[in-house]
Amino acid sequence: MPDPQPASVYDLSHDEEAESLATFAVLVDNEPGVLHRLVGLFAARGYNIESLTVAETDRNAHTSRVTIVTRGTPNVLNQIHAQLEKMVSTRHVQDVTRDPNGLERELALVKVRGTGAERVEALRVADIFRARVIDTTHESFVFELTGAPSKVDKFCDLMRPLGLVEVSRTGVLSIQRGVDGF
Repeated sequence: MPDPQPASVYDLSHDEEAESLATFAVLVDNEPGVLHRLVGLFAARGYNIESLTVAETDRNAHTSRVTIVTRGTPNVLNQIHAQLEKMVSTRHVQDVTRDPNGLERELALVKVRGTGAERVEALRVADIFRARVIDTTHESFVFELTGAPSKVDKFCDLMRPLGLVEVSRTGVLSIQRGVDGF
């Protein structure tokens, strides 16, 4: 019986690791080119950005908060975290997904067409999800919904057979519970 091949130190094959979503909140200097470099970091390594929100948070300190949702194996997510921290313009990185005090929310505007029974059912579902009607016509509604991304997904899934026309989402926003800030 032949001897099995010895394991090589150069063998880079790994067991398949499960991918998961991760949300990173990044405090950066608010200056030209920062967002371009941040997005370039993801593109150069072949990482996908599933959601991206950016806004200035402190004019006096010249800082912006960037919230990025991405997907990867634990190793890839650790690499992303490390690369974000290495960026010159980065002041702080928080992995909101792993932080027990992390909160994530998203705002969505959802347009639904419907008359008769579908219209009544759309209003009933909206009430259950605490969605607000912000515009109405005789044939349609526009609902405003805030919540976890999974809540927005479920609401859209339930509205689809009732006449879902269009969805506009802000992307994920995040913040930490408690008195400590970023």
